[in-house]
Amino acid sequence: MATSTWLSPCLLNERSIINCYTGLVCNYSSLFEKQNFCTKPISASAGVKLIRNGIRCSTLEIESTPSFSIGKKFQLDDVIEAQQFDREILSAIFEVAREMEKIEKNSPGSQILKGYLMATLFYEPSTRTRLSFESAMKRLGGEVLTTENAREFSSAAKGETLEDTIRTVEGYSDIIVMRHFESGAARRAAVTASIPIINAGDGPGQHPTQALLDVYTIDREIGKLDSIRVALVGDLANGRTVRSLAYLLAKYQDVTIYFVSPDVDDIKDYLTSKGVKWEESADLMEVASKCDVVYQTRIQRERFGERIDLYEEARGKYIVDREVLNVMQKHAVVMHPLPRLDEITVDVDADPRAAYFRQAKNGLYIRMTLLKLLLVGW
Repeated sequence: MATSTWLSPCLLNERSIINCYTGLVCNYSSLFEKQNFCTKPISASAGVKLIRNGIRCSTLEIESTPSFSIGKKFQLDDVIEAQQFDREILSAIFEVAREMEKIEKNSPGSQILKGYLMATLFYEPSTRTRLSFESAMKRLGGEVLTTENAREFSSAAKGETLEDTIRTVEGYSDIIVMRHFESGAARRAAVTASIPIINAGDGPGQHPTQALLDVYTIDREIGKLDSIRVALVGDLANGRTVRSLAYLLAKYQDVTIYFVSPDVDDIKDYLTSKGVKWEESADLMEVASKCDVVYQTRIQRERFGERIDLYEEARGKYIVDREVLNVMQKHAVVMHPLPRLDEITVDVDADPRAAYFRQAKNGLYIRMTLLKLLLVGW
């Protein structure tokens, strides 16, 4: 099995914590992977030894190939952003999701998560995400503690900090699913918590579980993830779903992304750095005619603040209707993270290429998978 050499950084801060035990050195490698990689130090002749701040640091030899064997610990302790995942982990997650489909259809009395409690902290409105997480937990035998509008009906309304809320709620639960109005809030929660945190959307930042179910849906609908063309349409500048989706699509080969939207320079810069082809276009019909996936999004009124004029200007600019369907390929699909307003007309729903309600259902399987992996492992 492949191995790699690693030098413990010996820094005691929020990004890296070292705990030393007899014969072992354990490194919490990053904010997003809090699990400890514990290995025996290699011999003095083979390693480098340093003294930093009174702590002895040794070159370590660790396994670089992750294990997806049944019963093994999941590679991540939190789900915060799409960049945490690589192709190997994604493939393994999707395999488990297919098993979750079977459990949901055939084994309504599953007890995989019996005895576990999930807390949902939602500081912004949600229907699909919150209910699918709660359904996922209950379908696996777990229990749920929930607050639907934590921004108004929790101690946050009294001025309590997010960090204090997390420290309190983790005492009542085994895992926290959180949606917040501030970008980066999930990261702050992960730094604070000693139990798993799942980011269910943080302002205009990211929505990694939506991206996971989106990629899973593309795989199920199109039958492949390499060599595909994807149109991202709508309010991408404020859209956390498309941002996370673009980060995941960058993991695959020969993917082309078309932006039919306002500027989203941070995504474009990332795709360029990863060698992913992308183009901009104002012509939805032309792009739809050559894409495997048309991923439509809602113009988000709540992100425009007082600039109603900008919202009205953006709203209704790109509509997926029967005319768009007529130019799409027979195998192509229309996706949408939902909720929709008028950006997909209702007469599209009856077309078999309208995948958005199947996409929403897939969210249940992906979230069942993540809860299982984070709480009990592979």
